[in-house]
Amino acid sequence: MCSHQPQCPAAESPRHHTAVVVTTCPEQGWTLLCNGTIVFDDTGELLPDGRVVGPRRAPAPAV
Repeated sequence: MCSHQPQCPAAESPRHHTAVVVTTCPEQGWTLLCNGTIVFDDTGELLPDGRVVGPRRAPAPAV
């Protein structure tokens, strides 16, 4: 899918977030990366094979 040199990391790679942004839709809260991953503003992801990665939320601040 990627035509960049060097190629963007595959969606299965731990570094897949470093792939080039293909398009973004800020009003809907998502970004499509060159490797086919859709990243959502809440940090959730939809991988090209259909797997869903839930949001990675920061721990609640101490009271």
